[in-house]
Amino acid sequence: MDMYNLLIQKGFRRSGHHIYRPHCEACDKCVSIRIPVDSFKPRRAQQRSFRSNQDLTTRIEPARYTDESFLLYEKYLGYRHRDAGMDNPKREDFERFLISDWCDTLFIELRLNDKLVCVAVTDELSTGLSAVYTFFDPDLPRRSLGTVAIMFQIELARQRQLPYIYLGYWIDESEKMMYKSTFKPQQRYIADAWIGA
Repeated sequence: MDMYNLLIQKGFRRSGHHIYRPHCEACDKCVSIRIPVDSFKPRRAQQRSFRSNQDLTTRIEPARYTDESFLLYEKYLGYRHRDAGMDNPKREDFERFLISDWCDTLFIELRLNDKLVCVAVTDELSTGLSAVYTFFDPDLPRRSLGTVAIMFQIELARQRQLPYIYLGYWIDESEKMMYKSTFKPQQRYIADAWIGA
């Protein structure tokens, strides 16, 4: 865990049992992003999304396989990543990608009338919470569950007095990653330093 704490501050991420950082010879487009929890100011749309989802209940569970979470994961990947190599996952894929036995991983579950609609896979470190991956019910697009999951992670970090939420990599040209740039203020890891944006 000490090494993970050190590396996440250097722009690294966790995937399964591995910690990694992209390194391409002539490209530096993958930029690590983190949100300073104390100075975060939600936009109106983020506040609206958070308020309109107050009927959801939250449970914080240890990371583990359940049929319920796997079915939601499978549904999400089938919608978001059809024919891209991640769809049609098996139980081993779920466990290999999301869970590791050497770090403290939480499943922040959001439920609507007790039905699981979103899981924010979150690593807890002394330097903050790392948003590893979020999957949610694609049949509920108006709820903006991805945004709401980040808002819940920010609130949890506040409660636990943790300074940052690490959102992973952001690529300016990627439409799928655009939502990350809307959480401000934020810091981006560029040229071995965190720079405000």
